[in-house]
Amino acid sequence: MVTNLRSLAPETMSLSMEDQALSPAGSDLKCDGYGIFLVISSLLFVLYLTVHAKKNLNGVCRRGSYVVVSYYALLWLVTLFNLAWSFLQPWQCSPAKEVAWNLLSLFTASGMLCLEISLMAFLLKDNYMSGMEALAHSFHASGIIVFVDTLLKAIYVFGFGVPLFNHNVGSTHTIQWSLWIIHKLLLAAAYGFILFASFSKWKEKLPPRPTFYNYVAVMFVFSVITLFACGLAAIGAGLGNWLYDLTVLCYHSLYLPFLYVTFLADFFQEEDFLLDNAYYSEMKDAGFFDADWE
Repeated sequence: MVTNLRSLAPETMSLSMEDQALSPAGSDLKCDGYGIFLVISSLLFVLYLTVHAKKNLNGVCRRGSYVVVSYYALLWLVTLFNLAWSFLQPWQCSPAKEVAWNLLSLFTASGMLCLEISLMAFLLKDNYMSGMEALAHSFHASGIIVFVDTLLKAIYVFGFGVPLFNHNVGSTHTIQWSLWIIHKLLLAAAYGFILFASFSKWKEKLPPRPTFYNYVAVMFVFSVITLFACGLAAIGAGLGNWLYDLTVLCYHSLYLPFLYVTFLADFFQEEDFLLDNAYYSEMKDAGFFDADWE
């Protein structure tokens, strides 16, 4: 009997540790996700968008660009999803919240991917003032790609049980890392092709915007680093898991502000510049500056 008790002791201890890990307190200690930095950065960006919302809405309404209006609305939607994803990190370690966490992660990842792809489609057309036809063109290709990507992820997550959105699994799931390697490889190849085209005879077909090339270069380097991290994690290297976690942290905390500052902020600044020119022209026509020429 003593032997049986001794044999059951490790099992009982193991079960108690598992219960503790799955309890709310254990989740706070072991499943707090990427820390307070992610929550603070996401919250600050939401506050920034809120403060500038009235000015930005007035700007996009005056310009009448369906593409920018749609993209600005999509940015808001994805930002709110990303904020919820940041706050609800402990869900990934709670079996009762597994489905909800996977759905939230799937929608957040799909929204951010849609921003990436539709931005490329929009900038390659290089037309801020286009109408419904350009809107359909910008979101048609990106919509198809994002739909296929989301469908495949949903099949693997909910159909085959692959923990794509659980960063605590380490290197135990080879299929998970293989899928992420393919995903990041395609993104790196796309950004790399655009960089290659900028030094080739197709350069004239690319938008003449320095910010565009800077953005593509940053995203290419980031995609290569993420691809490298996935490769290391797939072979069981601890550095790979740490580096992948770092790339996820940077992506969810910095990509949306980087996107806004690089492109949308310029659009709203251009609107202010055009408005100042209009005011100046009206004042000049009214004779306010005649004394300066006398």
